[in-house]
Amino acid sequence: MHPLDALTEIAYLLERERSSRYKSKAFRTAAAAIEGLGDAELRDPGLRRRPGIGDSTFAVIREALEGGVPQRLAALRAAAGLDGGGELRSALRGDLHSHSDWSDGLTPIEPLVDAARRLGHEYLALTDHSPRLTVANGLSPERLRAQLEVVRGFSDDAFTLLTGIEVDILDDGGLDQEDALLRELDVVVASVHSKLRMEAPAMTRRLVAAASDPRVDVLGHVTGRLVEGSRGTRPPSEFDARAVFAACAASGVAVEINARPERQDPPDDLLALALAEGCVFSIDSDAHAPGQLSLLDYGAARAEAMGVPADRIVTTWPLPRLREWLTRER
Repeated sequence: MHPLDALTEIAYLLERERSSRYKSKAFRTAAAAIEGLGDAELRDPGLRRRPGIGDSTFAVIREALEGGVPQRLAALRAAAGLDGGGELRSALRGDLHSHSDWSDGLTPIEPLVDAARRLGHEYLALTDHSPRLTVANGLSPERLRAQLEVVRGFSDDAFTLLTGIEVDILDDGGLDQEDALLRELDVVVASVHSKLRMEAPAMTRRLVAAASDPRVDVLGHVTGRLVEGSRGTRPPSEFDARAVFAACAASGVAVEINARPERQDPPDDLLALALAEGCVFSIDSDAHAPGQLSLLDYGAARAEAMGVPADRIVTTWPLPRLREWLTRER
């Protein structure tokens, strides 16, 4: 295989397994360093001295040039266990929750779009964070307006990059961005990122207010829990889930099935309750790097196991139907 393809796929698989961002960045940097080089330049022993090429990435380049699959790549492929997923996974047409380096994602927008295209997505929503989440470099109104101009340049007849935001739900249920901007976006994912241990009555009012807001399309990782991973574990927020899901169903807001293995949000019992309350759902990767877009596999597997009908998952809908839902009147 070509060394550029090997380096890029290694970075992608490291991102999928949520490895250290420095590891995946090293392989993306090396890929950028050799892009456009001819065969003779790639075989030059002096390549190792080129900025961006380290011992590990140089070894991958040499192994690829020898005609085989580099050992590092073969091991990552085996560990990923990629098998294409089940019927529900194959029915997914896109993803409504992703992040770029405009906020806390690892890469620019272009590699995200490239990865979405390779996965066969019809659409992807770019939903970087809102201003109050300063730890994630949330977008001010001015930065978000600038991003909108960039996003519109990534769509064509085969793929659409939707404008969007993951907006913080404020303590009183308000939304952390200018009203006019929120109404201009294609997709608004509303999520709680602060005061996750708020008392249940207050958290219920907070979530119901967001789920009832006509500007909101998706209620993101509703409990905020963490069940595994490098960030440790975190218990779910406490609230009246029936009231929250009833509000989602009444306003047509999708309950997100967050596909990140460390979240698995909502938990199975709440997913069953949302199903019983008549909610629609959005299976989303919450990707912070191109390789994490394929985490949809996990979300689809959970939804399929819980018996969520494909037609009640908005990310199985073709783009015209999705747009009709996104522009629904409340």
